[in-house]
Amino acid sequence: MFDKKFKQDPKKRFSSRVERYIKYRPNYPPEIIKFLKEKKILSVNSVIADIGSGTGILSELFLKGGNLVYGVEPNIDMRNAGEKLLSKYSNFISIDGSAESTALDPNSIDIITVGQAFHWFNLEKARLEFLRILKPGGWVILIWNRRKMHANEFLKEYEKFLLKYGTDYKAIEKRKLDFDNFFRGNKSEKKYKKAKFDNYQIFDYNGLKGRLLSTSYIPLDENPKYSKMLLDLKQIFEMHQEKGLIRFEYDTEVFYGQLI
Repeated sequence: MFDKKFKQDPKKRFSSRVERYIKYRPNYPPEIIKFLKEKKILSVNSVIADIGSGTGILSELFLKGGNLVYGVEPNIDMRNAGEKLLSKYSNFISIDGSAESTALDPNSIDIITVGQAFHWFNLEKARLEFLRILKPGGWVILIWNRRKMHANEFLKEYEKFLLKYGTDYKAIEKRKLDFDNFFRGNKSEKKYKKAKFDNYQIFDYNGLKGRLLSTSYIPLDENPKYSKMLLDLKQIFEMHQEKGLIRFEYDTEVFYGQLI
């Protein structure tokens, strides 16, 4: 059962946004791969389960390095898009499953990755499933591209805009992710570590509009607020654009650890 404070089942809420998600969502910095290899977490032989793999943005980062990747995605529209986009990789296997029920074999996975999806999971059920499919000594890597809300004047205004128009944006942002409990650590002895990488996108107005509409909590054209929302977006863009472009900056946060 999904959390009642969200307006829509997390496993269905991106169905109408797949094309924009593919076109306008940011990639993940390739430096993550180098970092994981230096930490001796990742090797070319590591078997990856990318949980909530969506359209395959994170999966592709590991596929390019030659890893076998199982993309586990419950949303049929996102899963179909991922299968199409990653069809050139023979080392990609698409799975109709979820974080709580992956359909993967026990003790079969070296690394579980999650990109932009961990906050949608039932964390206790997902934790049990992760423990079931991980090999002894396996790793869990949780990744987000988070907007730098105060990096520039545009992003400050954009945050106010989301608070005004986002249907359940506040609920999503306020949801507390108890990493200590998930990894079974505590405040004095954390069982996970965190790394951070710079990331960004450059948008013209149409790109910014596409990026906005790829977001699950933003109204679409059937909503009475839609036209006014786009007028406000255009105004913010015009105020802050330079040579017809704005810079959308992110911190790519990587939480990594082993489950106890």
